[in-house]
Formats: sequence, C-alpha cells, structure tokens
Amino acid sequence: MIDPQDLRAAVQRGLITEAQAAGLTGIAEARRQAVAGVATGEEPFVLFKGFNEIFIVIGLTILFTGWIGISAALGAEVFSPGGFDTLLVALVTLAGLAVVQGYFTLTRRMIAPSIALAIMSALAAWVLGAALADVIGLRGLAASAAGSAVVAGLMLLHYQRFRVPFDAAIIATAVFSTVWSLLASGGVLPTDGMGLLHLSGTGPLSILSLLFGLLTFALAMRFDMSDPLRVSTRSTTGFWLHVVAAPAIVNTVAVFLLSGGQGGKLLLLAFLMAIALVALAIDRRSFLVSGAGYAVWLIFELFDGSAMVILFLGFALVFLGAQWDRLRSALMRALPAFPGKTNLPPYGSTL
Repeated sequence: MIDPQDLRAAVQRGLITEAQAAGLTGIAEARRQAVAGVATGEEPFVLFKGFNEIFIVIGLTILFTGWIGISAALGAEVFSPGGFDTLLVALVTLAGLAVVQGYFTLTRRMIAPSIALAIMSALAAWVLGAALADVIGLRGLAASAAGSAVVAGLMLLHYQRFRVPFDAAIIATAVFSTVWSLLASGGVLPTDGMGLLHLSGTGPLSILSLLFGLLTFALAMRFDMSDPLRVSTRSTTGFWLHVVAAPAIVNTVAVFLLSGGQGGKLLLLAFLMAIALVALAIDRRSFLVSGAGYAVWLIFELFDGSAMVILFLGFALVFLGAQWDRLRSALMRALPAFPGKTNLPPYGSTL
C-alpha cells in the first residue's frame, strides 16, 4: 500500500498532481483487494464473470457469422481468400472488431467477449494475410507462412492496444506456424504430421517444436515472475503461454520416449514426475494437465490397465490438487536458493 504521507509530499513538491496521486491510491487499493481475494494455493483463472458475458459471446458469434455470410454472398472469397475484394472485407472486419472491442474490452472489461473477439480478430487477420499472399502470387506453404506472419503481427498490435491475455497464445501459435511453414517450404523440415514430434531420424521439426516450447515457457515465466501475486493481466498472459508451451514440450518428449520400448515408457513416467515437480515449483497446473493423458495411457500399458493402479492414480491427482499449497511449500523450502526463486508466488503456508 502506498503511504499517503509520501503522496502528499510528492504533490507538495510538484512531482505529481493531485489527480495522479488519487490515481495511484486507487491502483494500490485495487491491488490490495485483489491480493486479499486470492486464496493461498489457488491459481486465479477466470473465463467469464457472469452468464451475461456468455450471452454476449453467443450474440457476437452469430453477428460475426452473419457478417461472413453476407460478405461471401457479395462475392468476397472468405473461405478461400484471394483478391482485392477479400482484402477490403478483411480490413473492414478488423476495423469493426476494433470498435466493438473498444467497448467490451476497454470500457466494460469483459473477459469472455474479449477472448471471443480476439479469436475473431485472428481469423480476420488470417483472411487478410491469405488474401495478401494471393495478390502477390504466393502459393502453398509460402502463402501459409505469409498468413501466419500477418496473424502474429496484427495480434501483437492487438495485445498492445487491448491487453487481452489470450492474445499471447494466438501470437505464439502463429509464430510457430510461420517458422514451420517457411522451413518446410524450403525443404528443411518434413511436411508430414509425425515428423513434427519425433526427435530422431527424419524429424528435425521436433527440435523446432521443443525449442519453441522452451522459449515460450521462458517467456511465460518472465510474465509470471513480474507478477508473483497474480493480480494483473500479466499473470493471465503467462498462463496462456504455459498452455501453449506445455504440450510443445511434453508431447515432443513423450513421442520420442514412447518409441524406445518398455525402457522409454519408464523414462516417460520419470519425465512426467519431473514435470509435476516443475509445475509445483512455478505454481502452474497446466503442465500436469498436458501430461495427464500420457499418465493414464502409461498406466494401461505398464500395468495392463489394472483398476487398482488407475484408482491410485486418480487418488494421487485428487490429493495433489487438495494439498497443492502444502506440497509446494515443502518443495520450495527443500530447494536451495536459485535465481528468481523470490519472484515466484509465495509459498509460506503452514505444513
């Protein structure tokens, strides 16, 4: 909390105005209330604040679909973008979405409508990028790279303007798609699906996937560590980046280890346990969600689908969720000091 006497002294010395002092006081009070509203061990995550937001999302979706239908009826090739008419429709759509977002995102501060409008903006940006690629004569993977690059660039501007945390997931995915399309079009990477996640043989794309996951994870941690109390949109931005990073890391390593027979499956089990420890340390459950499917599959493979083992796994996950704060506190106290440890969420709960 900002000391009121310090603010008064700053106003008297002409460092800030009365209005600025009042604004700082309001921000400090809002943060205090936000911190007080977050229970120990909880990971704040809100998709909508009320059913009215869901109602608005449904209306926006119908409105957007109707606009696309009218555009297609008037001749715009929105389903196979190309031509100047499609460029015009995409630009008009983006401008209209920006106006609507100014109200629902900046004025009303609604969560679900902001996410829905971000997705619609990304779709319109892709149409714009694909239409631009068609106008300049790009085809195939080159056109895909151009479309993805336009999505990444416009959604970065969108984030700077509207600060919608979900934008981070869209931007990260678009960047990966751009790099993959460029390298694949140049013959550096395979275009088949399994080449995406296999770390050996003919799968260099898996290295790109793993590096992408690690870099996205590092960026997510930067957002997380700038808001350890998790009371701002920076923390929510970090969450969405974790949602993208976790599958890129876990899936890539999992597919590689599963190709190593029984020994690989045991290594994967150890890897998933390590991921659980990382999730505890950074206080993010998304990594566990990413590996949960593999954990169930491994149980069936290693223990012939034993009902008792499945029951034990379910109990372990429930116990982990119920005792998350206590287990995390014990882990963090046991870990030695490392750079950034003090910038992680507090872990001083009683054991």
